[in-house]
Amino acid sequence: MPKSHSRSERFPVNADALFSLLIRPTAICSWWGAARAVVVPAEDGIWVAAWGEDPDRPDYVSSARIDIFEPPTRLFLTDSSYHARDGGPPFEANFTISYKIREISAVEAELTVTQDGFPESPAGDKFLGACEVGWRDTFAGIRKYIEKGE
Repeated sequence: MPKSHSRSERFPVNADALFSLLIRPTAICSWWGAARAVVVPAEDGIWVAAWGEDPDRPDYVSSARIDIFEPPTRLFLTDSSYHARDGGPPFEANFTISYKIREISAVEAELTVTQDGFPESPAGDKFLGACEVGWRDTFAGIRKYIEKGE
């Protein structure tokens, strides 16, 4: 049975603003530190981010298909893949990423991210641990982006 990781935090913006920063390439580049991002914001759209100075040889690429697109409350990514210049994860996996937004008030919303599909194995556990740290850092990046008011 695949493992998953979930993280929730409240942010000082409304649901529309929080959803928007998940699908705007300029926002993604800022809060996630990506060099480039491409998003086709629709069901069956794509969501891609890449890191590294050389666009012909990126250090990392994360890509997915948008399966569910329900602004401003839900974004569900499937066919997710991750590639590093030195290779991908040392296992086969079918990752999904669910973004759920719950509006708390006109000036606060909660984001819950669930990443699913980590295999039961030592390599899967190691990758899951790295993703847990990555999501913690990602949420900190989102918070800094919001605080800067971009």
